[in-house]
Amino acid sequence: MSAEKGRWLLIPLGATVLLCLGTVYSWSIFRKPLEKLLNINAIESLLPFTVLLVLFAILMPITGFYINRFGTRVVTAVGGVIMGLGYILSGLDGNLQTLTFTYGVIAGTGVGIAYGVPLAVVAKWFPDKKGIAVGLAVIGFGLSPLITAPLAKSLIDTYGVRQTFVILGIAFTAIILLISTVLKTPPEEWKPTGWNPGVSVQGNTSTTTPGTMLQTPAFYGLWLCYTIGTFSGLAAIGISSPLAQEIIKLDAATAASTVSLFAVFNALGRLFFGWFTDRFGPKYGAIVSFTLVLIASIMMLKAGPGSVSTYLVAFSLFYFSFGGWLAIAPTTTLILFSQAEYAKNYGIVFTAYGAGALAGTLLAGRIRDIFGSYTVFFYPTTALAILGIVLAAFMLKRRFSGSTIAQA
Repeated sequence: MSAEKGRWLLIPLGATVLLCLGTVYSWSIFRKPLEKLLNINAIESLLPFTVLLVLFAILMPITGFYINRFGTRVVTAVGGVIMGLGYILSGLDGNLQTLTFTYGVIAGTGVGIAYGVPLAVVAKWFPDKKGIAVGLAVIGFGLSPLITAPLAKSLIDTYGVRQTFVILGIAFTAIILLISTVLKTPPEEWKPTGWNPGVSVQGNTSTTTPGTMLQTPAFYGLWLCYTIGTFSGLAAIGISSPLAQEIIKLDAATAASTVSLFAVFNALGRLFFGWFTDRFGPKYGAIVSFTLVLIASIMMLKAGPGSVSTYLVAFSLFYFSFGGWLAIAPTTTLILFSQAEYAKNYGIVFTAYGAGALAGTLLAGRIRDIFGSYTVFFYPTTALAILGIVLAAFMLKRRFSGSTIAQA
């Protein structure tokens, strides 16, 4: 198969790797069983999830500096094995601290190592369709709960929560190792037939190193917006199932099924915002995303027992918007800064994901323990959505060229 055709196979393969890694987004399914098993509270059951997200965000940028040195296949395989080992060890008897180390630290390290590789591979194979290609690849991470949430719920009901970790760990390791053997970047001088980067409407073809990127206002605008986007999105993912049971009064099985529904919107958000950002620019992509968060937050402030429709619409918007940021951020990095340094540059941008994860999940759990309800959490998400709109309007730029930044 020619490279022109064969490159399209790398999108579903990369998406499958990310689907395995994205099981983290099904964490809310594990929380209630773990709270009962370990006799822990809401903020404690969020701790392994939070630690994983932080390790994920820390390791991803570091990995970006080593992909070229060790190769995409090796890095993917190592990440997959470490993540699988973390899941398997989480199935052993232990307390909250043990689970936080095995799931949060070990599995989080694996996710952080492997996550950026499929995106880097796809970005290099599709310089002519960067937004849609990256959006299609990263859709696997967002779509993961559609498959893994009901799978995890079924396994927990049948085998228990500990054995479920072991089963998932073995399966994910095998799948990622198999796919890692075919993930590779194109030859140095390769480019798509008929593509001329010199006439590209968007995108920066100059070399923008991480050091240069850190000197631009556009980077800080993107970083702050990304932090706000992940703050509300990851918190929503972490609390969706228990919130549905406690506030909306859904049973556990129905609450788990809603997580699968929301995964569809998470995935669609990546696809839509990848295209939208490529077409209309980062500023407008971010503004639309934050507007949806604002609407969802206001809706949830009025939700109560039986407000099923309100809950479904609001959390669909949360997931859609958050999924969008996993396409907005990498696509914006490609648009604002050089494609040649993408893995390193996006790794640094991705630290915003960790900042948002840490702040959002810890605050959501603390609010639940202090106020006895998750409802209060939607006041800060409302305020931050407004702040995000302002930041996007004044700080996010459309193009970067050398030392000059042009307003969109």
